[in-house]
Amino acid sequence: MPTAERNAPNILVTGTPGVGKSLLCQELAGKTGLIWLDVSKIAVENKCLEEFDEVYQCPVLDEDKLLDGMEDLMSEGGNIVDYHGADFFPERWFDIVFVLRTDNTILYDRLAARGYSGKKLEDNIDCEIFQTILEEARESYREEIVHELQSNTPEELHENVNRICQWLQQWKLDNK
Repeated sequence: MPTAERNAPNILVTGTPGVGKSLLCQELAGKTGLIWLDVSKIAVENKCLEEFDEVYQCPVLDEDKLLDGMEDLMSEGGNIVDYHGADFFPERWFDIVFVLRTDNTILYDRLAARGYSGKKLEDNIDCEIFQTILEEARESYREEIVHELQSNTPEELHENVNRICQWLQQWKLDNK
């Protein structure tokens, strides 16, 4: 749906697990009144999970079922979508995409603290090293709406929230 038909924008916040997406989205939702859509929780609540992946110790997402369930919410606008993948969401859903990035040493410590180990830990670190999510976003959305943000410190979190709030104010002025 074109932006002009929505009263508020949709924002995608994506990045490797552990980069700080949920914390950023929680802060943003509190400051802006936009609705935080944690895709992982939506998938559980709407039974969009398939078999269990023993290697990664997590269920497999039924992307089509998830997208069907989110379509009406997204067409209304006013959402902050929080997920570690970017390439399966329709481009029309988002007005802007923020890809959070974190230094590998910091990310390693965050993921280890969450109990990640073995292949799951290694693959997520590799994902960050090789900018996999950033490249996914760049391939899936218009270049001008994809923005990379560093997410290493509480100060960067604060700066990112402020930057997104400034973008939101400009969006409102541009789409009156």
